[in-house]
Amino acid sequence: MGGIKLVGPMSAAQQLRNNGHGAGNGAGVGNGAGVGNGAGNGARVGNRACAVVDDGRETARGDHARSIVVGPVFLKTSPTFSNGHPTIRTPDAVTSRAFMSKVGIAVVGASGWGQNVIRAFYMARGSALRWVCDLNEALLAGVENRFAGVRVTRTFDQVLADPEVRAVAVAVDAPNHHRLAKAVLESGKHVFVEKPLTLTASDGEELCALAESRGLTLMVGHLLLYHPAVVRVKAMMDAGELGDALYLYAQRVNLGIVRDSENAWWSLAPHDVALAIHLFGCSPVSVSATGATYLQRDREIEDVAFAALRFADGRMAHLHVSWLDPHKRRSLTVVGTRKMLTFDDTAPDEKLKIYDRGIVPGPGYTTYAQGVSVRGGDVLSPVLSHVEPLLAECEHFISAVANGGTVRSDGRQGVAVVRVLAAGMRSMRARGAQMDVE
Repeated sequence: MGGIKLVGPMSAAQQLRNNGHGAGNGAGVGNGAGVGNGAGNGARVGNRACAVVDDGRETARGDHARSIVVGPVFLKTSPTFSNGHPTIRTPDAVTSRAFMSKVGIAVVGASGWGQNVIRAFYMARGSALRWVCDLNEALLAGVENRFAGVRVTRTFDQVLADPEVRAVAVAVDAPNHHRLAKAVLESGKHVFVEKPLTLTASDGEELCALAESRGLTLMVGHLLLYHPAVVRVKAMMDAGELGDALYLYAQRVNLGIVRDSENAWWSLAPHDVALAIHLFGCSPVSVSATGATYLQRDREIEDVAFAALRFADGRMAHLHVSWLDPHKRRSLTVVGTRKMLTFDDTAPDEKLKIYDRGIVPGPGYTTYAQGVSVRGGDVLSPVLSHVEPLLAECEHFISAVANGGTVRSDGRQGVAVVRVLAAGMRSMRARGAQMDVE
């Protein structure tokens, strides 16, 4: 392959070992081992601020285009609903004319999570998936069979040379994120990068500066920010419905998938670090983390990690991540002075529950213990949109590219997450010592 070369998974794993730390997600290039995962609007509350970005994607499910498998190909359709079930209108043909009227997209990385990214951009409103690039020819053949009208290539430069491609999604192994994203931005195209943005804050800062100087969108795949439950939680917190948010804690555990090129902290924690920064509207100032290696002791790849993120105003976030756990949990708890809430992403329904409960200090008592009482109240489980978070995330990116808007999970937030991850790794190596986020 001429020009820019995609690095296969062996060299990526070697680079991770050379760097001395793990990476986040991204579908591998070559034989493509590696998977991963990653909305809210914002408002100013008191002296806390978060950028307001609401492109209206969290609407009724009937407002969204969907894909239906017809034989070996995906065809875009516009569903209507009868008694809550979809009925299918005549599919729109995938033609070059359709490409001309939409944002041309290419996806680099066709393995693991990259398969989901390909599907989502193929389905997303306003997008025209033109190219998929990967080194694995078998994966490319599968893309050709499944997605009508999408071209495939092993040559990254071919993607960058296409003037009809306005944006590129990078869904490869994390050690390649910086190099490929930089090449995309230097070619004058917008870029979506799966989490983590980079492996070092300096590399992330370079990408941010490059995107800002050229007026291009740099977005990071922090998937949870586009989950309908998180959208609701963020809106509630910004509106003051919980009172003052005091602390939160999150669990992201399961039995597998075990990685051999990254530890559980870099693989799983980016989701919850990004979530804490998003919900609190600021970055933590210090991290204390501990981890343990049980399955790959010779390679010092942690299977479990616990971390406490401390914020300047006294708030705290506690994270527990592991791929060596009997439970599959994707949960969040937020405690406020007025109300509390839980979010369980593995629950089949009632994923979000809001508790009208709290501790009420009473006046006129000589001791604090005498004056404190527990206040009970209703538990509410609101109805949430059935929008797929990944589809909402991709449509959010397409909207920003098409209309020049900002994005929730921009490059600056991506850098903030990387800084926390790096501080967490320093803390683990120092047996849990508190480390400043630099």
